[in-house]
Amino acid sequence: MKPFRIPIATYRLQFSTNLRLADARALVGYLHDLGITDAYASPLFRAREESAHGYDVIDHGSIDPESGSEEEFRRFAEELGRKQMGLLMDVVPNHMGIDDANNRLWQDVLENGPSSPYAHFFDIDWDPPKEELKQQVLLPFLGDQYGKVLENQELALVYDAGRFFVDYYHRRFPINPRSWTRVLELARECLADRLEAEDPHRMELESILISLGNLPPPSERDPEKIHQRQVEREVDSRRLSALLEASPPIAEALQQAIGEFNGRRGDPPSFDRLEALLDEQAYRLCYWRVAADEINYRRFFDVNELAAIRVDDPDVFRLVHELVFRFIARGWVTGLRIDHPDGLLDPKHYFADLQAEFRRIGRDSTPPGSAPAGTCLYVVAEKIVGHDEVLPADWDVHGTTGYHYLNLANGLFVDRAAASVMRALYGRFTGNAVRFRDVAYESKKTILEVSMSSELHVLARRLDRISEAHRWSRDFTLSSLRKVLAEVIACFPVYRTYIRPGDQQVGDEDRRRILAALRLAKRRNPALSSSLFHFLGSVLLLEDPDGISDLQRQLRREFVLRFQQITGPVTAKGIEDTAFYRDYPLLSLAEVGGEPEIFGVSPEQFHRRNADRLEHWPHTMLASSTHDTKRSEDARARINVLSECPQQWEQAIERWREMNSRHKREIDGADAPDANEEYLLYQTLVGTWPLEPISGADREQYTARIVQFMAKALKEAKLNTSWMDPHEEHEKAVEHFVRSILDPAADSGFLADFEACHAPLALAGMHNALAQVLLKTCAPGVPDFYQGTELWDFSLVDPDNRRPVDFHRRKRLLAEIKAVRQRPALVAELVNNWRDGRIKLFVTWQALNFRRDHRELFEQGEYLGVPVEGPREQHLFALVRRHRNRAALAVVPRLTLALLSHDQERWEPGVWDQTSLRLPPGLPGQWHNILTGEVLSSTDQVLAASEALRSFPVALFQLVH
Repeated sequence: MKPFRIPIATYRLQFSTNLRLADARALVGYLHDLGITDAYASPLFRAREESAHGYDVIDHGSIDPESGSEEEFRRFAEELGRKQMGLLMDVVPNHMGIDDANNRLWQDVLENGPSSPYAHFFDIDWDPPKEELKQQVLLPFLGDQYGKVLENQELALVYDAGRFFVDYYHRRFPINPRSWTRVLELARECLADRLEAEDPHRMELESILISLGNLPPPSERDPEKIHQRQVEREVDSRRLSALLEASPPIAEALQQAIGEFNGRRGDPPSFDRLEALLDEQAYRLCYWRVAADEINYRRFFDVNELAAIRVDDPDVFRLVHELVFRFIARGWVTGLRIDHPDGLLDPKHYFADLQAEFRRIGRDSTPPGSAPAGTCLYVVAEKIVGHDEVLPADWDVHGTTGYHYLNLANGLFVDRAAASVMRALYGRFTGNAVRFRDVAYESKKTILEVSMSSELHVLARRLDRISEAHRWSRDFTLSSLRKVLAEVIACFPVYRTYIRPGDQQVGDEDRRRILAALRLAKRRNPALSSSLFHFLGSVLLLEDPDGISDLQRQLRREFVLRFQQITGPVTAKGIEDTAFYRDYPLLSLAEVGGEPEIFGVSPEQFHRRNADRLEHWPHTMLASSTHDTKRSEDARARINVLSECPQQWEQAIERWREMNSRHKREIDGADAPDANEEYLLYQTLVGTWPLEPISGADREQYTARIVQFMAKALKEAKLNTSWMDPHEEHEKAVEHFVRSILDPAADSGFLADFEACHAPLALAGMHNALAQVLLKTCAPGVPDFYQGTELWDFSLVDPDNRRPVDFHRRKRLLAEIKAVRQRPALVAELVNNWRDGRIKLFVTWQALNFRRDHRELFEQGEYLGVPVEGPREQHLFALVRRHRNRAALAVVPRLTLALLSHDQERWEPGVWDQTSLRLPPGLPGQWHNILTGEVLSSTDQVLAASEALRSFPVALFQLVH
């Protein structure tokens, strides 16, 4: 089906109190001038209070008030419409934030347990292995052991508007209405003789007690009785509220009773009432550290505050998407970005449901901007695709959010010849000689053993139940099955497989992945019986033994579906959030979706991947920076340059280690920071060091950013400290080291040495960064720009990359550039003052507007790699886009460190002499340089590199007829 609307270029906006919908509306004109065709919004649903990112949604049916109102959303969307621009909305179908009392669905589940009408919205095991947790959901939100928290009066029973709750600081937990009787009965006792038995108010209290006592229990599953419980609970709540307002004695008695429940510090028995009350609830409060072992609701990754939801259920699907499709029907939203579809039970079915709903809207309504019949909605999936993996072709999507392209393009600017040298020097400096694949394996096992052990245990119990059902496998123990499961998951080569409910066979690609994981796990564990791997393999490959029942077959299929939902989170947490913080010979390769053992990308491979994308996924996103990247595109562009000078890099870090050794501290007989952490710090400084001299508040702000990053990196690595078990002494020692080496007053020569070494790296990094912008804009796909990155941006992982963006400065600079009429003078000024970032803004503006003006050329035009010939052929890259009689040629440098005159900050004289581009047949004539205004002629389809890059670091040519 033809897409309703395909973006030409998108611009990601991170909404929060720093950027509200009204602010975004004021940016529409600027984005249009820049060449953007579609705004791309971070999640706008109501999220947890003071959410920094919007992914902890508590209500999919309303706009987050911290971002604005629905009216402001309408105005923003209509302003985009006036510029013929679209809007992509970020949808979060996999989970909800539960750390906020305003999540009415979760609060209802806590109050009513399995009888809640929303209990089936969440993946909760109401019958977990631990007997004490039967019919309860474990809530690991306490900061200390339950008994200590209780007797320290941190848990407080409160009454509010006809209902009872237990408060724990900012958190509020509802009390089951049947348990209200405990409090009200004590209040009745406290009344003593203040009210006669015949008093109407006292009689009303007695009546409420009787009504509450007759409510169906939370374990009730009958729909009619559940409805009865909901109605009577609401009626009793209103009656109680009215009674307390009408009778001061009863209100006073209730407060006295609440005081008794809340106990007296230093008097342990006084807390027995509150403990008994809490024991009756459909939840059990506990210390957050026990979550990894006993938690019984499926989470988003290992985040306790994010509970997975079952969007495969039609009721959940409708609730999650009601607002989104209302906006689509009104023409306000033109495309969707789907967060983490790998967490869904059946991604293919989910995407099919999205498109079916879109088609239904097209049939049932005809508002302005509605989709014509026979079209589909533009949808991209936030999905990591490995270098040898393909996105499932049967998904109703237009591609991914672009991490595959990000790592592909980044690799083009890494010197592949330096792979072994960089690994060797890294090993010498840090003592870390382990291969990345082994680091990844151990990291995934750490996640399974520490933060996701509960999920593993639940899965192992399912497998144990399956094994007991057949004589061939009944002798396997739960312990051995848990072990083999952990090993296969740790060896899984991709995020997940995509076996669907009802499948009778495993597809070739999924079969290959499963067999690869089984083989590697067996090799790593020769002491484990091969029969265990054979049994697990038979389940995962849907190879059922003879004689099993339909129920047993169903259990095997359910296991496979659950298995697929755990491999993704373990891979993400194990690799992206652990291994990438443990092993980094070249830090720019430790990126979301990256595979650090693939050290660089050849021009031929880059051409091949672009051509393949044009054929199979021509509308997928092309990213270079996102809200999830470990560091920005410009920071990676600089770090890549280290691969061009490994010997000089090693000499530098050895000098710096000696210079800064006095700032280290010894903790438990080891240095803090250790050598690996020190190596991480030096690479991070290379990627983020300011282009202009800084002092005072600016220096302190920069130092604080590096301190914050290092603190997060150390915890993510889980070696010397962690989120689960912080080692504050080590963390403080590392902070002291960072602050000391960046403090001019404590400097021992490091800062001057570092800045001298950094200058050429920054210059070469600038060329890499400009090249990335141009290639992304000319490659097949939809180029995506992260907010603020049209100027130099040297951000690190969140929250650093979510800092406020100075859009006023960007608007002013773009207006000034557009106002210059003399292109040669402008180009020369931008090159001479490249540090101020206007040169990147200029390239972005020119390239995007050219792409928008020649949409067919870039959407439908063929992709052709351009051979480079001559002594500098490895340092130049070029591509052609051609459609009918139109053509565009992009020319960029790569691996430029050795080509630059560091004193003059330009090419060495004659650097491109005798190097040329051999253009494809059928492209004679003249070429107009969109960036500089120059016109060049090709001779015998050959274009001289010295002419193409005569006055600017990169070139974008249009064929002139």
